[in-house]
Amino acid sequence: MQAKMQAPRSTVSGRAATRSRVATTKVVCRALNSMESAHVEELKKTAAYISQKGKGILASDESNATTGKRLESVGVENTEDNRRAWRELLYTAPGLGQYISGAIMFEETLYQKARDGRQFVDILQAQGIYPGIKVDTGLQILPGGKGETTTQGLDGLADRVKAYRKQGARFAKWRAVVKIGEAGCPSTTAVLENAHGLARYAQICQEHGLVPIVEPEVTLGPGDYSIEETAFWSERVYSHVMRLLNEYGVVLEGILLKPNMCLPGLDAPVASPKLVAEVTTRTMMRSIPPAVPGIHFLSGGMSEEESTLNLQALNEACPEAPWALTFSYGRALQSSTLKTWAGKQSNWDAAQDILLKLAKANSQASTGSFKGPHPVPGGGRILQALRTGGAGK
Repeated sequence: MQAKMQAPRSTVSGRAATRSRVATTKVVCRALNSMESAHVEELKKTAAYISQKGKGILASDESNATTGKRLESVGVENTEDNRRAWRELLYTAPGLGQYISGAIMFEETLYQKARDGRQFVDILQAQGIYPGIKVDTGLQILPGGKGETTTQGLDGLADRVKAYRKQGARFAKWRAVVKIGEAGCPSTTAVLENAHGLARYAQICQEHGLVPIVEPEVTLGPGDYSIEETAFWSERVYSHVMRLLNEYGVVLEGILLKPNMCLPGLDAPVASPKLVAEVTTRTMMRSIPPAVPGIHFLSGGMSEEESTLNLQALNEACPEAPWALTFSYGRALQSSTLKTWAGKQSNWDAAQDILLKLAKANSQASTGSFKGPHPVPGGGRILQALRTGGAGK
């Protein structure tokens, strides 16, 4: 009787490795299913609502220090009551919910009330606008002397997210900044450090019921670097971020992305909206999975008109995009609004009127239907100074 042939050692070890991988996969799937039963369906619905066509996000999450500088630029003192009044002007603009689906708030603002005693979160929800919250605590310089940064705020984040959700927040934001345009930037350390921070933040938010806005900003800065260089680095940064999100078990249908548009450096000639759209949509197609429901571009130093025209061009260039191509603008919605108000009650209605016109223009651009003229024509680029070392206060 012939002896029974033994399987080669490599085959036996291969089968064992396969069984191990299957077991690991089952553990991962059980973990994801556990989270799904708690929050994932709600997260998907919230992300889909915020990224609906024709609407965008009002980014009003500036820290108290940054808000103070902007208030002081129009002669308004940086006090808690003045900051509250400024945010009340934004949130109570009649009809804002026609164009805005979410508003990112700073922690102080999330708990504030209007003059009539209504909570800001309730005022927003009554307009159909979901309240969101900035959860990072600012930028910290990385070693190396190149001025690259990482983002702080993971310590205690789970407890803060639970408290913010209880207060009415439905989504969160974490900003990571990647510097380009200088020799040696971005470093591998900076890219991986920021990708890790975004992924861990997104994982914590989803676990506790907030939709994470993932913001990997390849920042617009000094230099004459080309739009293609921005695209090169943006594609690599976004690809690293998406890989880490997958490794951390983040459900892509339950996130929103807030990236930069691909632009040349501040010392290079300004690119046409058509070129910005061509290069930016190509970059997104190469690096962002269709599972992500919405790409909400930041305005990142562009003028109010440039932000709108570039968004319009993006939607013209990619009308069948698998994600909503829309906006999450701060300065591009607030700058002229603030100048019009200047802290005077007599200017309140006029300031809200310009806010609504800007929101409408960008709403139209997000569907490719903006025809002009722009409510605030012209304007130049703005170099955004990065504030580091603080706790976001």
